[in-house]
Order: sequence, then structure tokens, then C-alpha cells
Amino acid sequence: VIALLIVAFILLYNTFVNVDEEAEILGENPVALEDQEKIETSVQKESMRYPFDEMHVERATIVQDFYDAQADATEQQDALFVFNNTYTASNGISIAIDEEPFQVLAALSGVVESVEVDSFIGNTVTISHENGYVTKYSSISDVVVEEGDEVLQGNPIGTAVANEANPEAGVHLHFQVIENGNYINPRSLL
Repeated sequence: VIALLIVAFILLYNTFVNVDEEAEILGENPVALEDQEKIETSVQKESMRYPFDEMHVERATIVQDFYDAQADATEQQDALFVFNNTYTASNGISIAIDEEPFQVLAALSGVVESVEVDSFIGNTVTISHENGYVTKYSSISDVVVEEGDEVLQGNPIGTAVANEANPEAGVHLHFQVIENGNYINPRSLL
């Protein structure tokens, strides 16, 4: 009987001590732990995907690469295109798939900043992303997004087409990535 009373006393004492400690930890306005806002810790950041259906990645070719000042002369030359007798450095990559039109997809989730209609270079869609990147998709037609639209990674944007500004590239998507106001090579993220 005495042992039972001692065990009961210990349990009762621990109950009161734990309540007092929890109140001390929670402060003057205690909120039960189950009532506190829960923070999702398993959410993963998106990784940039190709701006087309990845089942076509084996058939996709880079018809014009990003101009890198640190690249060798041959790579730099391949990243130039001529327009109106003027050489221009490519600030993105031009992607073709079997020289046929293809559906252009959002490389990351984000908000459409602008849709520029231009029959000469093809339409351009600009999307801003939570991670600070801005992506641009040029040389497209049949645009299915509007300024202010929220898009998820992989959502359709339009269709890749040929344009008059870079006819040697044929049907292609010109894909650009901007970070802190500077163009960066999209290949480094794909």
C-alpha cells in the first residue's frame, strides 16, 4: 500500500511540474502546441525543367547556344547570329525538335509578367518565379497565357515557330533565363 501511494505521489507531482514547465516555455499567453501554426518542412523547391515535353529530350537540339565570354572561339562563334549584316550574341539558347513546331511549357512555376506580340521575332512570354529567376520564351505562336496568369511548371505557354529575325534557326524556341538582371546560361540549370 505504501509503495502504491509513493508511485501515485510521483505521478501526480510530475503532472504538475510538466504543466508549470510548459507554461513557462510558452510565456504569458500559452497556446497549446496543437493550436500553433504548422510549418511544412517537406516542401521541395522546383528544379528548372526543359521548356518542352521531356519525352522529346533525345530529339531536341540546341541550334544556337548561349554566348559565353569565357568560352573558346568556336563556341563563341556558334552563339552569334547575323541580322541585318550585324552579329548579335545570343543571350539564351535556341531549341529545335525535328524542325517541327512543338508545345512550349513553363520551365518553372510563376506569374506571367508580359506577353509581347511580335510577328518579326515571334511572340515572347516573360514569367517571373519565386526563386528570383525570370524566364523568357520567344519565337512562339498560339500563346495560351495572359499577363497576370499563374502558371505551374509544365503548363503550356504556346507553340514554337520559325521567325524572321533568325531564319537560319528554323522552327525553334529561344529560351532565356535572367537572374538579378543578368542573362545566365539556361544549360547550367537544366
